[in-house]
Amino acid sequence: MPNAVTKSNPTIPRLFVLELNAGCIHLMNADGSERTTIVTGCHLPDGIVVDVEAGHIYWTNMGIPSLDDGSIERADIDGKNRKTIVPQGHTHTPKQIILDKKGGKLYWCDREGMRVMRCNLDGSRLETLIEAGHGEADRKDQTRWCVGLAIDPKFGRIYWTQKGPDNAGLGRIFRANVEIPAGQTAATRSDIEIFYDGLPEPIDLEIDHKSRILYWTDRGDPPRGNTVNRASIDNKPAEPEIVVTHLMEGIGIALDVANDRMFVTDFAGSIYSARLDGSGERNFLFAQGNLTGIAYAEV
Repeated sequence: MPNAVTKSNPTIPRLFVLELNAGCIHLMNADGSERTTIVTGCHLPDGIVVDVEAGHIYWTNMGIPSLDDGSIERADIDGKNRKTIVPQGHTHTPKQIILDKKGGKLYWCDREGMRVMRCNLDGSRLETLIEAGHGEADRKDQTRWCVGLAIDPKFGRIYWTQKGPDNAGLGRIFRANVEIPAGQTAATRSDIEIFYDGLPEPIDLEIDHKSRILYWTDRGDPPRGNTVNRASIDNKPAEPEIVVTHLMEGIGIALDVANDRMFVTDFAGSIYSARLDGSGERNFLFAQGNLTGIAYAEV
């Protein structure tokens, strides 16, 4: 009997896309069809992640940096039962958010907060794991701004971007152990290493765990910016490989490794799909507003 239920409820590949200025979350098929708006009234949403098993979506609201009013919300996959789990004042400007289902944690980068943070799925046990700066003077230094992140569970490492000023070529990707070394703090930990530096303006990260490859968007100037890049995390090449070009300020990225494809958003309002090597690139939706985060899930 369970099989009959499964057959009558097949999962459908879906995209969850954030529209920044309109404060909306859109749900659509992976080809852009059957688009519906499931959440409205978000406060400058930036990052989104889907917990398929629990039937939840989580997203960050950047808020207005000068007001320090960022927050994190949760809702059902259809947008109902909306709830704030990290209220305003507890995280400054939350950006990309990821889910560690096994560990029962949410992780995100806090841009003007200059830190990487995590909490339980209900918002409890709020922690700072990385502190790249502290106070108003540091906050003016955009090389300290943390934006995108990903976790490598195999080695218990976290990767994150610090984007630097617009198009300055000062963007960096760092990595460290997820857990702070014993006797150290988020500000003093000694296990942080630079994975890449001298990047135009790296934004969101995703890891293809099967191939052990890190992907990221870069919204800086061409030729190295406005791109999707990738690099092996175990055998790091001297220079990352550029796989997608000609984005208009690339922001969100979501991988569907099983079907050899990626989905990318840009600030000009386009959604792109391509194979993981960048071939077959297609801009299948455009002029959709200022798009930020994107998540792929079969629901």
